[in-house]
Amino acid sequence: MSQSTSATGPSTTSLELHQFPCRSDNYCVLVRDAEAGVTAAIDAPDADAVRSAVDQTGWGLTHILTTHHHADHTAGNSALKEAYGCHIVGPAAEQARIPTLDETVGEGDTFRFGGHTVEVFDTPGHTAGHISYLFRAARIGFTGDTLFSLGCGRLFEGDAQTMWQSLAKIRAWPRDTTIYCGHEYTLANARFALTVDPSNMALIERAKEIEALREAGKPTLPTTLARELQTNPFIRPDAPEIRAELGMQSAEDWEVFAEIRRRKDAA
Repeated sequence: MSQSTSATGPSTTSLELHQFPCRSDNYCVLVRDAEAGVTAAIDAPDADAVRSAVDQTGWGLTHILTTHHHADHTAGNSALKEAYGCHIVGPAAEQARIPTLDETVGEGDTFRFGGHTVEVFDTPGHTAGHISYLFRAARIGFTGDTLFSLGCGRLFEGDAQTMWQSLAKIRAWPRDTTIYCGHEYTLANARFALTVDPSNMALIERAKEIEALREAGKPTLPTTLARELQTNPFIRPDAPEIRAELGMQSAEDWEVFAEIRRRKDAA
């Protein structure tokens, strides 16, 4: 099920957002600054699905903002570039693995998207060069496969300490940031989260809400950073109740995170 929303931050033009499913469990998001006449797809999991969304909205497609090299995030790049002539931005550290990039960016870089400044964060761990995008004034962030709702990405090309450093960067974003992620994994993540944080009433209530959404065929995304800071164990390794549950009261945050990730991988 697709959904459209809008967001307006201080001293910015309005952003319109349209989230829609792709492939088996991916999400893609179109982001539009109508005043500037620009629309970006956040990743391009499937060219046909993106074309359908562009046709449905009538927004066109001027940019693709790529988070990482995995095929389920880049498979549509070439066909969409040929169809729309769109400008593709992506991680400098993965330029060799994403041959369609027109512009490469990394930690600390910013670029303009219509009336908005986009901040770039290196968030490796899932892949070695993964990046995330923050529209700070509009309070919108795109975390790809680094941060999920109630979860985080598997450590395919990085270790736990690296991923924790990436998640810590996202934790420092404004709490009222709306977060768009790359996959609909929230139900499975909620069930796991309850095994390491079973007394968290906010998590218990959220898990019920997620069950109801999925039973109704509705998406669980986007989420907000504030909700994740209350309920997502992967960005709460400093929580005393999680540390007590794991018997790791004196461990470093990254070590607690590593144990949570290990348990999720084994679940």
